[in-house]
Order: sequence, then structure tokens, then C-alpha cells
Amino acid sequence: MERLVSGIKPTGELTLGSYIGAIKQYIELQKKYESYVFVADLHAITVPQEKEELRKNIKDIVAIYLACGLDHKKTTIYLQSENPYHAQLSWILECNTYLGELNRMTQFKDKNKKSDNKSLSCGLYTYPVLMSSDILLYDADIVPVGEDQKQHVELTRNIAQRFNNKYGETFKIPRPVIPAEGARIKDLQDPLKKMSKSDDDHRGSILLLDKEDVVRKKIMGAITDSDNKIYFDEENKPGISNLMTIYGSLCNMKLEEVEEKFKDSNYGTFKKEVADVIVETLEPIQNRYKDIISSFLIDEVLDEGLAKVIEIARTKCLEVQERVGLGR
Repeated sequence: MERLVSGIKPTGELTLGSYIGAIKQYIELQKKYESYVFVADLHAITVPQEKEELRKNIKDIVAIYLACGLDHKKTTIYLQSENPYHAQLSWILECNTYLGELNRMTQFKDKNKKSDNKSLSCGLYTYPVLMSSDILLYDADIVPVGEDQKQHVELTRNIAQRFNNKYGETFKIPRPVIPAEGARIKDLQDPLKKMSKSDDDHRGSILLLDKEDVVRKKIMGAITDSDNKIYFDEENKPGISNLMTIYGSLCNMKLEEVEEKFKDSNYGTFKKEVADVIVETLEPIQNRYKDIISSFLIDEVLDEGLAKVIEIARTKCLEVQERVGLGR
């Protein structure tokens, strides 16, 4: 069975976009792959975090993943910072990564343009190499990512190939897997940008723990257009196209089927049905979350996951150190 590795940063509350673009896929993929999913708390601190909020987010993410249907008997769930081999391998890989490669990372370039670079941390610059370490430690075959993260998997492949050529076959070369549909759910107030769990304006994001009345208010207030016709056209009708993607993803319908179903409906009717299916999806998740967050299950799952991955990571890291010539 091939191995899957993926992580998520515990920054901000998880959104419907997180569920459709990532968690929903993990639930299906765990049936076909040996799955390793981690909470990327080391990645979170590339920008300042409040300690108590960070720890709360870590627990919330694990609870929500389990509530959504991630099965800890099929998927190994662990906390990145509890395994020191992630950071240890990252340093070795940094020494085998070129500045030019990191300079080309689009996410860093975007943030650099928006900010005085004196305020950006070195970690924000080098975190793609830590991401490579996260993947290569476990000999991942596939890495599920959004389109915006594909470049980081390509960097991982380049680093692995370079290391293998220099020191001998050590790392498996992973491949990115990008969900065909629903991977980039857009902001409800600005459908030209991705729905983000870190966005300060929560009107544009459906949070997985939002109450029913909040969900309905956000959907009914979603930005659309004025022609009152429902069909998919991301360029000219980004708002309606986004709502269609949400509905189709949650109902397992193709966009053509969504378009046919609502071809004679107005925006108000369509939005109400979108809100209905979101509420129907979130209610059982929220009920399971409430049970999990007040139990010992989170600690049990993380302890179990750490015990498994630390031995895998240790073996790989020692192999890397031996090939490089580190230690006695």
C-alpha cells in the first residue's frame, strides 16, 4: 500500500474550504493509502502566535479531524513538534538547498511584497525545506495539496533527487495529488480569493464550528451578481460559481448537475438550499466534536501516533546522517 503524508497548520479555525479541499479527501484517501496526517505547529510559528491560542487550535484541529471521519485506526495522527527528527532533517536538507530555489517560492515572494522584509522571520523563508523534511522522513508516495502548495512538493522532489544523486539512494520521490474539484473554495465576500481560516473577516468564511444561524446569514449575504441566473462561469460569475462548487462538493454532484437542478431557480432559493446542505453537513460533525473535545481521545490518538512515527523518523534520520558523515 502506498503511503500518504500531509499536514495542516493550527492557525485560525478550520473552514468549510478546509473540509472540502482537504479533510473530505483525506477521509476517502485513508481507504486507499497508509495515511500519516500531522498538525504542523512548527510551521505555525513562522509568524507570531499566542501560546494559549496555539495550544487550543492544536486540540481543536485534532478533534475536528476525528469528528469529520478521520479514523485513527487507519490514519496516523501526530504533532509535528513532538518529533524532533523533523527539525533535525530540515537542517541537513537546508544545507542541500539553494538560495535561488527558496527565492522562487511564490508564497514568500507574495508576503515579502506586502510587508517590510525586516519583519519577516527566517523561518518564513526556509519553511518549504521543513515541509520537505515532513514528507521525506516518511518515504511518502503521495502528498495531497492545493494548487498553491504544488510548488513546495516540486521543491521537495528536487531536494530529494539532488540528495540521492550526491549521497546515494536515500529518499523516495513523492508526487503531489491535487483534488480535481472543490480544492479551492473561495471567500464568500471576495470570491476572487481563497476562503482562508486565517482571514480576519469571518463573514467570508464558513467555520466548521459556526452555529446554524451564522451559517445561514453568511450564505444569504454571499456576494453574487445581478442577473439572477445560475450557471458556472468563474470569470464572470465568481460568487455563484463558488456557491455551486460548495453545493456540488457536499452533495457529490457534478457542476453540470447542479446547474441543471437550479436552472429555473432564483438566487434566494439557491442560496437557501446551499445553506441547508452546509448545515446538514456540519451538524453531525459539531455533535461529535463536542464529545471528543471533552474526552481523553485527543491525547490517546496523539500519543499513539507519536510512538509510531518517531521510530520511522529516527531510522530515516540516522540513515541520512550516516550518508552525510555526521556523528562518530
